[in-house]
Amino acid sequence: MIKKISKFIFIFLFIIKSQLSFAQQELTSTEKFHETTGDVLVGLLPALSLTSTFIWKDGQKGTLQFSKSLVSTIAITWGMKLLIDKERPNGESLNSFPSGHTSISFASAAFIQKRYGWKYGAPAYVLAGYVGFSRIQANKHDGWDVLAGAIIGTGMSYIFTKPFDKESNLKFSTGLLDNTPTLKLTYTFK
Repeated sequence: MIKKISKFIFIFLFIIKSQLSFAQQELTSTEKFHETTGDVLVGLLPALSLTSTFIWKDGQKGTLQFSKSLVSTIAITWGMKLLIDKERPNGESLNSFPSGHTSISFASAAFIQKRYGWKYGAPAYVLAGYVGFSRIQANKHDGWDVLAGAIIGTGMSYIFTKPFDKESNLKFSTGLLDNTPTLKLTYTFK
């Protein structure tokens, strides 16, 4: 069951990625950096969300909740894109509103936050916010597209996600190693 859900999510993300990047405009190196980073994060955030459900071992409830959130987010986002036909700022297509990258990223961040708390959700929201920023910097969306995507993704995760009530075996901490910021993950096996 979990393998089927994972394959399903992967296929959806692949379709979205291929649809959103079918035409490339000439971008500056900074714009290309932001676009590429956003493209990586739009795949990484759902993968982290799905992986978190296995780390906390919550009887697949979290996996199902995230799957419902993600599928609903994708369906609403693409339904609105088809109905609204808003031109992208760079003029390449008529599927600008709402931002799919942003909706998927915020659905993932909201799932982590609602399921496991702000301690884990806050960094996920920062990354999701960066994805929205990257879409504006790459001239694919404007602020309204990104805001709508964030609302859709967050809303769907809030509808389908319930808080996880067990004590976590996974701990996060930050520090410095040779003056380099580090993030430490510790998992305690019981």
